[in-house]
Amino acid sequence: MNAEATMTVMDRRQRVRRWIEQPRVQNAIIGLILINAALLGLETAPAAMAAAGGLILALDRAILAVFVTEIALRLYAHRAAFWRDPWSVFDFAVVAIALVPATGPLAVLRALRVLRVLRLLTMVPSMRRVVGALLAAIPGLGSIAMVLLIIYYVFAVIATTLFAAAYPEWFGDIGRSLYTLFQIMTLESWSMGISRPVMEHFPYAWVFFIPFILVATFTMLNLFIAIIVNAMQTVSETEHRQTEQALAAARDHIETDLHAEMRQLRKEIQALQAALAERTTR
Repeated sequence: MNAEATMTVMDRRQRVRRWIEQPRVQNAIIGLILINAALLGLETAPAAMAAAGGLILALDRAILAVFVTEIALRLYAHRAAFWRDPWSVFDFAVVAIALVPATGPLAVLRALRVLRVLRLLTMVPSMRRVVGALLAAIPGLGSIAMVLLIIYYVFAVIATTLFAAAYPEWFGDIGRSLYTLFQIMTLESWSMGISRPVMEHFPYAWVFFIPFILVATFTMLNLFIAIIVNAMQTVSETEHRQTEQALAAARDHIETDLHAEMRQLRKEIQALQAALAERTTR
């Protein structure tokens, strides 16, 4: 009896899992996420809230109830495996934040409801690959960031030493120099706004600014892009390899089944031949 009950529960969980993973159900959840994102945007518009605030809030609560139901069904279907999947944990956290009462000291959590839009990253496979590639690129990006930080520090010390007296608002201390160098790295008004005014007092200041731009902007930032592209390519190759392995395993399974069926058919044919031979002998 216990074994039968266990099999019934497992079968029910399998049915729930298959239902949740249906493309139409997944597409419906994606549609609700997009609608919820639009509703959260409308809640920031006083005119929209004055015209249909009650309807907007009611739809928001209804969609949240659907999200909670979906998470509950996934918990029921996957049980402990749900918590081993980072994407599932992320979905749970995003939905759980919306359930916390946003009053008193927790009022700031009301603004975090918009995080529900980030569920698109877990629902759309192409977006999930991009996020996975970015996460895989973090170690390489960390190394480049450390190199860039060292370069920043060296140039900030030089800039503070050279230009602090004449331009204290830009290079008065290490902090201001770092911020100014960050502005220069983004190429935001670096020439007319900073470089040329400094060159009026220090004609050879271009010897400082141009190497910094070449190193920080054109070299280091391109290394960031190269690491991310390489990580995305690695993720794509891994997924392609896993797909090939799954297809090969399925093909081997089919071939094994075919061989087993052929052996069974051969045995049956041999048994029939033996029976016919025996009947003919009689």
